[in-house]
Amino acid sequence: MTKAVLGIIGGSGIYDLPGLQNVREETIASPWGEPSAPLRRGDIDGLPVVFLPRHDKGHRLSPSDINYRANIDALKRAGVTDLVSLSACGSFKEELPPGTFVLIDQFVDRTHKRESSFFGKGCVAHVSMAHPVSPRLRIHIANAAMAEGIEVKRDGTYVCMEGPQFSTYAESMTYKQLGYSVIGMTNMPEAKLAREAEICYATVAMVTDFDCWHPDHDAVTVQDIIKVLTANAEKAKVLVARLAKDFPREHEPCPIGSDRALDTALITAPEARDPELMKKLDAVAGRILRQKA
Repeated sequence: MTKAVLGIIGGSGIYDLPGLQNVREETIASPWGEPSAPLRRGDIDGLPVVFLPRHDKGHRLSPSDINYRANIDALKRAGVTDLVSLSACGSFKEELPPGTFVLIDQFVDRTHKRESSFFGKGCVAHVSMAHPVSPRLRIHIANAAMAEGIEVKRDGTYVCMEGPQFSTYAESMTYKQLGYSVIGMTNMPEAKLAREAEICYATVAMVTDFDCWHPDHDAVTVQDIIKVLTANAEKAKVLVARLAKDFPREHEPCPIGSDRALDTALITAPEARDPELMKKLDAVAGRILRQKA
């Protein structure tokens, strides 16, 4: 069995993770470039936990400037088996007001400026994204929330826009009419890359505003969002502490195969693979490449 290592990516408002014990900061070199920040490694009740602030401390990086490949690669090299994204978002539903936590089960990717795969020319791979969230990890998060009296809504579609600007009214109304639940700027291509790296992934979408479709909230401002961010961040830290306390110490095989996503994904013949790309894939795809060498 593989030992479980819980990874936490902190979004807007979450730049540290109180409660980590035996903390040490670790800079992991990635062949994909520079991660958002050094990793903070430690443990909570004996469970190894790795924390990465997505925007770096002080919110230095915009959503489009984050090196998502380097972040996921660094977390993979740190041994992370299960990854939870804590992400601020806007809501398209009256029943998901500011302060609500949503356990996302689907994504729509509307980004266009970001590198979205570790694979490409020299080694082609096609992983399944039909079910982008690891269901067992979602269940553990839901149980942790219930234990701490934190209300969460199960299921919801997260549409990821490029940003950094907020939506136009027409965009907001379109996404609302399509039935999406929330909107954010960071979970894509993060979820795709986690799947390619065979890391189980789940999102806690923390609603900060109603986006601009709502007649009473037609102008989203950073000042308004920050007020809700602070309250959400405190709840998120309680949620993570409980999740870690109750989390299985051995990694549980994912029922949808998130942790074996590359088993049938590689299509490029071994003799046609680019040696330089193979070196960069040593962590992300090491398990399958060693088998098929």
